Amino acid sequence: MATQDVHETPTQRIHPKDNGQRQKLQKAATEIQAWWRGTLVRRTLLHVALRAWIIQCWWRSMQAKMLEQRRRLALKLYTCQEWAVVKVQTQVRMWQARRRFLQARQAACIIQSHWRWHASQTRGLIRGHYEVRASRLELDIEILMA
Repeated sequence: MATQDVHETPTQRIHPKDNGQRQKLQKAATEIQAWWRGTLVRRTLLHVALRAWIIQCWWRSMQAKMLEQRRRLALKLYTCQEWAVVKVQTQVRMWQARRRFLQARQAACIIQSHWRWHASQTRGLIRGHYEVRASRLELDIEILMA
């Protein structure tokens, strides 16, 4: 076996005397190292890009959820306002209907009372007149038969 120098590099151990071969090996080693560093950098950049993409996806989903919450809140407020309007309209219509009913009932009562008076006057059943004085009642009644 040949004796090896203690301070030899791995390329010198392989080809100690060929200077051109040594440069080729060193160039090849440099290219391999550059390729490996590039691979590591690309892998790191890919991981960073994937993590950024994950964060962006999460943020977009959060924005969509917040937008949906705002939309639901706006819809709920709109619905509450619409129901309030409907309730007010219902109360006003009910008040108007009750007022018309009371007017019709009062008109019916007036017509009935006038009709009863007219009927009692035309039939000639009972005619009367009364007065209240001090503590006694004076009553004058005529009964006519028709």
